[in-house]
Amino acid sequence: MNLEEMVTTALGGQSITRAQALEILRADDADTLPIVAAAGRVRRHFFGRGVRLNYLVSLKSGMCPENCSYCSQALGSDADILRYTWLSDAEVHQAVELGVSHGASTVCLVASGRGPSQRELAKVAGIVARIHAEHPSLHICTCLGFLDDDKAAQLAAAGSDRYNHNLNTAEEHYSDICSTHSYSDRVATVETAKRAGISACSGLIAGMGETEEELVDVAFALRELDAESIPVNFLLPFEGTPLHAHQELSPQRCLRILSMMRLVHPDREIRSAAGREYHIRTLQPLVLEVCNSVFLGDYLTSEGQSGHDDLSMIEDMGFFVETSDEQGDICFGQGRHERARQAVDAELASLDTGRGSHRLDEGGIPIRLRGAGTASVPNV
Repeated sequence: MNLEEMVTTALGGQSITRAQALEILRADDADTLPIVAAAGRVRRHFFGRGVRLNYLVSLKSGMCPENCSYCSQALGSDADILRYTWLSDAEVHQAVELGVSHGASTVCLVASGRGPSQRELAKVAGIVARIHAEHPSLHICTCLGFLDDDKAAQLAAAGSDRYNHNLNTAEEHYSDICSTHSYSDRVATVETAKRAGISACSGLIAGMGETEEELVDVAFALRELDAESIPVNFLLPFEGTPLHAHQELSPQRCLRILSMMRLVHPDREIRSAAGREYHIRTLQPLVLEVCNSVFLGDYLTSEGQSGHDDLSMIEDMGFFVETSDEQGDICFGQGRHERARQAVDAELASLDTGRGSHRLDEGGIPIRLRGAGTASVPNV
């Protein structure tokens, strides 16, 4: 395995080969730290020490008619998660303000379901327009399922500059995890968003029984799609979902997967997404050496590391929170996230709510019980 050759290729903005990507995935655990260090050289070349924070707002949770076997919100899932219909405008506003005050440069608005009706699309477009008016430099990512050209155009006009729709896995593996739609349906939605001038956010979920070749296949498929932001999720095997018995990931394997993604996509935003805390555990700080983007706090249905701890981890590793100021310029600065933390603490002090109880499913996955859709303050 010639890591120096891979780094030289990636520093030139080119992808490593498929054979090299497989070498990384198949490497021994003892080789993981040198691989992370190699990927880290590429990450620092293109992104310096900046970390982009993304904040999830779950507009509608559960009750999805699709049967994606990895998803706790899917049809047939018995996972003991929060289920609720659309948040009120006031609830959305409060969630967004907390994320922004905590340093998030991107707010991700997510609604479960196959895709929005025209009425639902108009509702989300109104939310996007209000956020855009209040925070012109904030990136707004929407994730609503399948889109057609007209709905994508409405989101773009409202101010959504990014759309998330993950490929999740390789085309050859897709029918094993979902039967209510196809891999090509997902590709088509990413292309639809791009036609509307919206930046493509599309990634994968590792740990669903895929082969190493299939992991490489989806990595290169995302490159062919020209995804600008690539979330890498690690399967959370919720009790009550068909994949609840899958436990095939280790911290070292997760770090090699992230490193492979960095070397395939050297100049793109690679985000460590759901499953970071559950699978990478005490090695989480090493994620920052490879990824220039993370989610802050909780995920859609699972609890993440606290926002306070996320910010402390970034500072302790010598990285900086990257935010856009009101003029749209990128700012790096020590102490900025401390000011954000103080702002959030002041905001939370004004809320007459509890923290929410902590609950694990049978597989030890922390269930989100606070934030959007609850009377408890978010995990910040």
